[in-house]
Amino acid sequence: MKSLSLPIRFGLVTSAVLIAYFLVLSLFNNHIHPAFSFFNAVITTLGIFEVIRYKKIQNYNDFSYGEGFKTGIITGFIASFLFTLFFLFYATEININFLPDMLHEIKSGFNVDIGMVSFVVFIMGLATTVIATFTVMQFFKK
Repeated sequence: MKSLSLPIRFGLVTSAVLIAYFLVLSLFNNHIHPAFSFFNAVITTLGIFEVIRYKKIQNYNDFSYGEGFKTGIITGFIASFLFTLFFLFYATEININFLPDMLHEIKSGFNVDIGMVSFVVFIMGLATTVIATFTVMQFFKK
């Protein structure tokens, strides 16, 4: 369990920053513009960078590529999962007009529901996690 405490802590912090960023965007009604979600990748990458950096400092002699990769993936998974739960809660309980407004903004003719959008948010988070972890590990490999 001790080996999971670091990715869990950083995953919680990363998800909190993602949620805070989303809420700041919602203050200015910019959360309906999908282009602003590209900054989520930056936030996730920074969270993964910090957890891998900290893991390497903790276990400098025993640090391996696999250990760093696992740490980054767990951190990103937790952050993506928690942000998706918040996103689902926000779209269904806090602002029920969010999904129609967002779909109108992107001018799609798709008939989608909140489950599909939440699934896409989660998959995008996982894809960002994998790419960010591969990228960050290039800096930390021996």
